[in-house]
Amino acid sequence: MRVLVTGGGTGGHIYPALAIARGITEKNPRAEILYVGTAKGMEADIVPRAGLPFRTITVEGLTRKLSVKAFVTLLKTCKGCFDAFKIIRGFKPSVVVGTGGYVCGPVVLIASLLGIPTLIHEQNAYPGITNKLLARFVKKVAVTFPESRKYFPAKAEVVLTGLPVRPEIKMTERETAVRALGLDKDKFTVLTVGGSRGARSINKAMIGVISQTANRPDIQIIHMTGKLGFDETVAEIKTAGIELVNGGNITVEPYLYNMDEALAAADLVICRAGAATIAEITVRGLPTVLIPYPYASDNHQEHNARALAKNGAALMILDRDLTGETLWDMVRELYQDPPGLAAMGQASLKLGKPDALLHLVDIVDALAL
Repeated sequence: MRVLVTGGGTGGHIYPALAIARGITEKNPRAEILYVGTAKGMEADIVPRAGLPFRTITVEGLTRKLSVKAFVTLLKTCKGCFDAFKIIRGFKPSVVVGTGGYVCGPVVLIASLLGIPTLIHEQNAYPGITNKLLARFVKKVAVTFPESRKYFPAKAEVVLTGLPVRPEIKMTERETAVRALGLDKDKFTVLTVGGSRGARSINKAMIGVISQTANRPDIQIIHMTGKLGFDETVAEIKTAGIELVNGGNITVEPYLYNMDEALAAADLVICRAGAATIAEITVRGLPTVLIPYPYASDNHQEHNARALAKNGAALMILDRDLTGETLWDMVRELYQDPPGLAAMGQASLKLGKPDALLHLVDIVDALAL
């Protein structure tokens, strides 16, 4: 079996594609995988590091306004289709899998027109424009949220699979994680994550939360600032009169490479509402305060957050309403309501799809027959 995988631009498109590729090769060791992306996207760095063969096409995201730039972008898209045609004819895939981003457009479209079975995976509750267009041509559409079904054409064959997550996210035990992170197993643990680059609004609000919890004997906080926000956040914490001492109840890090341990140790998570993050949270059944990134394309993070909130699996604060006081009030109320917190965790777990990867690999196998 030969599988061409494509997806790019952001980690939210790339990591699910890599997970699917790994799942295919684990089930079918003789399968051949080719990843197609762009030379400018994050995938150009991430995919070769993962050890997969990597080819590129020339393409840019289409703009909705008539302009010279739009015309140039259209020409690049046409070239991208030609590039995709050459790669597909050369590799001769049994199946083509797309996980989103504008690179998927030419690759999946050309594969469909050539009669090759195609699958696209949509991570968000509100689908991106590329996947909405491709849904008219592909054999299968896999989705993470049931709420996204209504945005696809009625004739599209849509399957709810969830979003694949790394095995270690599901398997890491709390006791092991607490010990590895140097935490106290008896304290209520709050994990705050703004993303790898950080989130300035979350960092600012967390100063207020840290001010309320510093030196408390019953609560401990792990706050990931992002690499760009670390120095500023630490300086503001010190200005607030709080000393960050090793072994205290406040841990501030620029980045967490051991996210599996951090999630396993957490009793409550505060984070953005990216699909990959939500998949990891729900697989572990964690109660969450979601703060959607307000500038995400098509405001898809707010759609993701609302999907969890309406099912009782999370609370949501819009970025424009976020302050240290509102965030601390929410954390305090959840901490003081163990039954409510437990119910939120159970609702989260019900939304989790621990078998998402197996389901997706089975779909790929069926398409390859």
